[in-house]
Amino acid sequence: MSVVTSGATTSPPERAAGRDFGLLWAGQSLSLFGDQFMTLALPLLAVTVLGASPAQAALLPFALFVPFLPLGLPAGAIVDRLPRRTVMLVCDGVQVLAFGAIWVLAAAGGLTFPLLFALILVSGCAVVFFQVAYTSYLPSLYDEADALHRGNTRLALSESTAKALGPMAAGPVIAALGLVGAVAANMASFAASLASLALIRHREPGTAGLSTDVPGIAREPGWMRRDIAEGLRFALRHPMLRPVLACGTTYVLFLSMVETSLVLYCRNVLGLSPGWIGVVIGAAAAGYPIGNLLSARLIRRLGSPRTLVLAASVSVLGIVAMPALGSLGGPTGAIGLVAGSIIHCVGEGAFSPTSLTMRQVLTPAALLGRVGSVQRFLLWGAIALGSLLAAGATALGGLAVAVWIGALGTVACLPALLQRGIRAAMTS
Repeated sequence: MSVVTSGATTSPPERAAGRDFGLLWAGQSLSLFGDQFMTLALPLLAVTVLGASPAQAALLPFALFVPFLPLGLPAGAIVDRLPRRTVMLVCDGVQVLAFGAIWVLAAAGGLTFPLLFALILVSGCAVVFFQVAYTSYLPSLYDEADALHRGNTRLALSESTAKALGPMAAGPVIAALGLVGAVAANMASFAASLASLALIRHREPGTAGLSTDVPGIAREPGWMRRDIAEGLRFALRHPMLRPVLACGTTYVLFLSMVETSLVLYCRNVLGLSPGWIGVVIGAAAAGYPIGNLLSARLIRRLGSPRTLVLAASVSVLGIVAMPALGSLGGPTGAIGLVAGSIIHCVGEGAFSPTSLTMRQVLTPAALLGRVGSVQRFLLWGAIALGSLLAAGATALGGLAVAVWIGALGTVACLPALLQRGIRAAMTS
């Protein structure tokens, strides 16, 4: 464990960890901003350059996220047997190659929609392994809970800032460089992330893989199935982690119904202009950094379990307020919708780093990748299912019904969280 002397100076281990975290943070922040460029650039590239239909362009996010379903759980088992920094380096290298290929093919006039879809699918596979590895890597840098939470908060803050500012920055970048140039900028962001990871000096003790503890186990038949089952048992039987996973899965399932329907709900039901719709969507991103920054203070005052319950309650309150206030109509309804959106994201912004730190602290080092992959698998699966539920609810009852079902459904995440383990921790 890092040792702090009684003086004002920082110990060498702390300085080394701070330097390495700074490199990780800088590279990830650049990569996240690059991802936001692609949110705008890829659909436009598909439609304007490749002549794809809007329906085809809508498949690109599907190509990016669908690998979480088949690969989410196996990725955890694989990452736990490898040095996580090496996994991140390989994943960033794959991203550089994938977006480099898109850039070269588009510039040369050889890019087709099937090729673009395939390359985005490759990128999505790299995202799965990178996400599992990097959320499992930080505990090897910081083994003190407060320092670990500060690191998680800073990474979450970068993600929140990228979501809030990235789309706004993407417009001028695309205007200046063109769509093909924006792809090159994203490739450069991954190259910067790759370079920052290569400069990190820290190496995980024992490389964190199970194969270092039990020689030869990786070559035994059925090792992946056993490793996945071990991660699932730990995550789903743990008295603290199980409620957090149940809460997150329930919340994301119904929130996805709201988010899937929100743009058309604002336009068709509330009659908002595109400018106001942009304010509503942007306001959601603006709430996250506030929650991120509040989370550490709340943990010090209330402890992690109470912070999770408070954050979930605030987020649910904001989500339910969105259709309730939005239904007032006119400028008042639009302002109410924005206020509800900000409130819900403040709660979510506090919940996310708090739950991540709790998971990292409570999970043994050898299981970090697998337990993280269980969380990713459940949440991304809930997003897919929530989108289908929104489509069905809209078809049967309309957009307003879909939004109300999603908003009220998020309330169910609170009893899911308040299971025995969390209740006991709150009273201890």
